Amino acid sequence: MYPSSHSLTSLTDRSGLLLGADYNPEQWPADTWPEDIRLMQEAGINLVTVGVFSWALLEPREGARNFDWLDRILDLLHQGGIRVCLATPTASPPAWLGHEYPETLPVDTEGRTLWYGARNQFNPSSAKYRNAAGAITESLARRYAGHPAVAMWHVGNELGQVSYDDETALAFRAWLTRRYATLEGLNSAWGTSFWSQNYGSWDEVLPPRKAPYLINPSQTLDFQRFTSDQLLSLYCAERDIIRRYDTATPVTTNLMGFFRGADYFAFAREMDVVANDWYTDPADPDSHRSGSLTHDLCRGLSGGSPWLLIESATSGVNWREHNVPKQPGELRVDALSAVARGADGVCFFQFRQSRFGAERFHSAVVPLAGEHTRVFREVADLGRDLQALRHLAGTPCTAKIAVLFDWNSWWAAESPDTPTNRLQVLDQLQAYYAPLHRSGLAVEVVHPSADLGRFELVLAPSLFLLAQEHADALDAYVRGGGHLVVGPFSAVADSNGHLACRRFPGVLADLLGVDGEEWVPLGSPVEVRMGEAPAGHARIWAEDLALNTGTAEAVAHFGEGRLEGRPAVVRNQTGAGHSWYVGADLAPEALEQVLADALESAGIPYPLAAPLPDAVEAASRGGHLFLLNHSCAPQEVLLGWASVDLLTGATHGAQLTLPPFGALVLKEPGLKEPVPKEPVPKELPPTEHSNLQNDRNRGTA
Repeated sequence: MYPSSHSLTSLTDRSGLLLGADYNPEQWPADTWPEDIRLMQEAGINLVTVGVFSWALLEPREGARNFDWLDRILDLLHQGGIRVCLATPTASPPAWLGHEYPETLPVDTEGRTLWYGARNQFNPSSAKYRNAAGAITESLARRYAGHPAVAMWHVGNELGQVSYDDETALAFRAWLTRRYATLEGLNSAWGTSFWSQNYGSWDEVLPPRKAPYLINPSQTLDFQRFTSDQLLSLYCAERDIIRRYDTATPVTTNLMGFFRGADYFAFAREMDVVANDWYTDPADPDSHRSGSLTHDLCRGLSGGSPWLLIESATSGVNWREHNVPKQPGELRVDALSAVARGADGVCFFQFRQSRFGAERFHSAVVPLAGEHTRVFREVADLGRDLQALRHLAGTPCTAKIAVLFDWNSWWAAESPDTPTNRLQVLDQLQAYYAPLHRSGLAVEVVHPSADLGRFELVLAPSLFLLAQEHADALDAYVRGGGHLVVGPFSAVADSNGHLACRRFPGVLADLLGVDGEEWVPLGSPVEVRMGEAPAGHARIWAEDLALNTGTAEAVAHFGEGRLEGRPAVVRNQTGAGHSWYVGADLAPEALEQVLADALESAGIPYPLAAPLPDAVEAASRGGHLFLLNHSCAPQEVLLGWASVDLLTGATHGAQLTLPPFGALVLKEPGLKEPVPKEPVPKELPPTEHSNLQNDRNRGTA
């Protein structure tokens, strides 16, 4: 990351928490712009993202530039006290680029060109695309660096494109040459002696295009790594162009949570601000828990620093098969969930609902029905809530529990040649996360290379691929007094996806005190017992395990079938710490019992007097406990202590009732009163930037 001066602090020092939206003024007549700014002020919006999809307007034909409209809107926004996250428009190239240079268009696995007419129609490896993207980025950076409205830069949009064309094949070969140096190294890493796949020339090496049968899993894994690196290089190239003209303003792009197409730990190292898109599904009663896990990932990506929810929906979206709108109050609790888990700002896509185009049915801050609507009123109410919580900007969320996650392992684990496609990585993460979420325990999602010493309990629900150095770090962590829980089908493969020639779980077998002989995908449920008591059933997965050390003990075993009496969960002591290996997809109640054992052993207390209802979320930040009801029914919470709600000043007892979609932000015991931030004026004086400084800085395009 860049120095700490390139952070959200530069935006939140004066305003506190941010409320924002994607703003697309080019979709509307210029005479509506002053009214837009009035509505932003009315809603409490203090940050808007501008220009994401404006390339065709900024460059109507190759080499031309049209900045007059952008000059005007940036100046108007500055005069209205609205700061701007200025985007490079490179996610959606203009039609002329694809028409004149079809090599810039992506090609799918079957060799079919994906044409313009939508968005994302670019090939990340195309030199022509990269040159065109760099040129428009440089024009923007040269012209608007130093503009007083620009508080942050936004590179591209949801970088996730992939292509299998010939130019990509050349770039892939170059990437492989840097990684393996020689064809001998490549053939060894890919295990090409299997199925007569040996390569005798670099020209023979291709992306994993459609083939008659299963593709080499090591080839596919490397292509996923390569594609992630190509996308990251697009971000870095545009960021570096911006840096030549603007050395102070933070630069970011919008991530997409647990998006499979790119390694966000690598991205986060290059970003000044971790910014993420999250769209709750109002039709899914567990969506809020997926959101919490995603927010905890963002905090892990940012190294514990504040992050930005840069896209979310005020109500329904347009891209699901059945787009259920949010219920009254749901917008508020969704937004406060992100703040509770470390976000210093909440932004919506988009500010004004589109009349035309593929997202015309997507909700917005200002619906087509106008400002006198429930959605707009709720956004304005949220703006007032965020002002009441403004002193929380920059405050940390402290977690004693880490969940390990690695994109490389995810890619490798879900190869089509594995014993089952039902043991999905994200399902495993959710299964281990859910009991902690119901207990209000704070979690941070981190990479296996993270500093584990700051955590008292580490969970590894799914680490199919585990490097020796990361296994050594886990061993040192446990020997030093840490506590570790490892989920099934972990430590199976090395960094090339090759299986270990030993009993599993490979490089962790000695630490975990277990030897595995065979993976056993299940055709029917198998009972699991803890001691003599039934503990539900494994339904998808089991493993044939044995203890391999005198310190290991089976804390659960299979109660029937071919594995009857064999260990299902093994606990081991190594040095001053303890580990657990879970060799099955345990029933929720059994997994909760294993985690409770680990929590007790680690000395981690439960923060609440009783577990929460499934619909309720609890998270602590800056000495305040957020209690959020994500359902349309009242929910009872046994808190265990009396407190005062920061949002209303009301006092609540040790037991309380949250109304439907209710939210409380309670002062935790022993909290010192915060020093309030000074309020930000509604409007700033008109700027002369466009008349004086801009003319000097912009020059010619």
